[in-house]
Amino acid sequence: MLNLTPLTRPYFAFLRRRMEAVGNPAATEAVQRRLLATLLHTARATAVGEKYTFVAVASYDVFARRLPLVQYEDVRPEVMRMVCGEKNILWPGRCRSFAQSSGTTGGKSKFIPITDAALRVNHYGGAALSVAAYLGAYPDSRLFGGKSLILGGSFANELADVPQGVCVGDLSATLIDRINPLVNLFRVPDRKTALMADWSKKLPLIAEKAAKENVTNISGVPSWFLTVLQTIIKASGADSIHDVWPHLEVFFHGGIAFGPYREQYRAITNVSRMRYQENYNASEGFFAVQDSPESRAMRLLTDMGVFYEFLAPGADIAVPAWKVEPGSIYELIISSCNGLWRYRTGDTVRIESVEPLRITIAGRTKSFINAFGEEVMEWNTDAALTAACRRCGASAANYTAAPVYAGDGHKGRHQWLVEWNAEPQCDIEAFADILDKELQSVNSDYEAKRTGGIFLDRLQIISVPAGTFDCWLKATGKLGGQRKVPRLANDRSIADHILKLVNIQ
Repeated sequence: MLNLTPLTRPYFAFLRRRMEAVGNPAATEAVQRRLLATLLHTARATAVGEKYTFVAVASYDVFARRLPLVQYEDVRPEVMRMVCGEKNILWPGRCRSFAQSSGTTGGKSKFIPITDAALRVNHYGGAALSVAAYLGAYPDSRLFGGKSLILGGSFANELADVPQGVCVGDLSATLIDRINPLVNLFRVPDRKTALMADWSKKLPLIAEKAAKENVTNISGVPSWFLTVLQTIIKASGADSIHDVWPHLEVFFHGGIAFGPYREQYRAITNVSRMRYQENYNASEGFFAVQDSPESRAMRLLTDMGVFYEFLAPGADIAVPAWKVEPGSIYELIISSCNGLWRYRTGDTVRIESVEPLRITIAGRTKSFINAFGEEVMEWNTDAALTAACRRCGASAANYTAAPVYAGDGHKGRHQWLVEWNAEPQCDIEAFADILDKELQSVNSDYEAKRTGGIFLDRLQIISVPAGTFDCWLKATGKLGGQRKVPRLANDRSIADHILKLVNIQ
């Protein structure tokens, strides 16, 4: 296939220069203030704009005083009015696309508006900046010398009556469905296969079609893509995915932390040829891209249709992007051209630097364990499990953890349910010792509670059979390419459900 990478480089170099121009807090402030003014002006005649008198909001300070911070349930009525066809509610015009997202462990799904502006400026714009960052970092890339394998979802949804002309489903389904037709010349699988809802039929078809192509890059969620690549390798009788695609060079990934999967990808790739680039792209927006191979921190995209605020744990007042403190962890708040205003995403991020503004994902506000004052976050458990697996030659396919409260002569402890790709090369109790120490090394509160075994017992690991987490996702109606297993919960609802499914007492 003709290598078009040299022809595309000037365009992507322009995008990269534009991204890098916002490299200090003063520039971030100017860009974000200007963007907020544009968002408010555009939505001034909507229902939300009239409710909060956007026409009279002349500054960020007024905006922050006038509009409350909201969670999804606060805006669900307005979003459902949009789904039913009403126009000018949260954003001008009629929105015809919505991303169904589980988001939390609650039974109700979220339906995130995907307006034309959000699709064009933010989602596609963010993807283009990710490519720009990659090409800027690797002058030898032949990215457009082959095709992209993009793992997408479907338009399957839980709504009983969706009006004609309205599409509800995974964000990736809308991205694939509405992408420029020219892009389909460089993408696999075909649109019909990519949008299939039944994964038992879809997965073999993807493997069959993709194995015949010259794939240079792949994009998707690490956990699901691992299954796809393993299926392709097995069907091709190969030892490595590079035996199938010798020109594969990069995996653009997001959705969940990559650390726990890194060794699994090393096992099925030619390490010398493979690169990885993380993106922070969610149903609510495309927020950040990894812009340097030397760091896993991601640059926040401040001029792509999203105004950012940050809420510190326990705080009542959010701060704008130009006032964040390096090293601090905040919940991410967005106001966006998708019509979400001062919306609490539920994601927590760590500020890695302010010049330029780079972040890493710390976890979710509802994905933590603090049953005993230990304040364990998702990034803690990801890091500890990655380190323990490296030390013990293990590979975890999936995990979740929950508290076990004191009783029967035992103190409280954490209980981990782990599904293995490769079990530890030591007994499970020895692995639990190592994992417990690794968790102490990354979380001082957990370490303090574990000191001397006074307040907390050592964590417990329960190995569950292969396929357990897929069974749980299916049982909860969340099985699909963009759905994720909650890593942590502050109660036992998820853990007990999984244990019941596999009949473990």
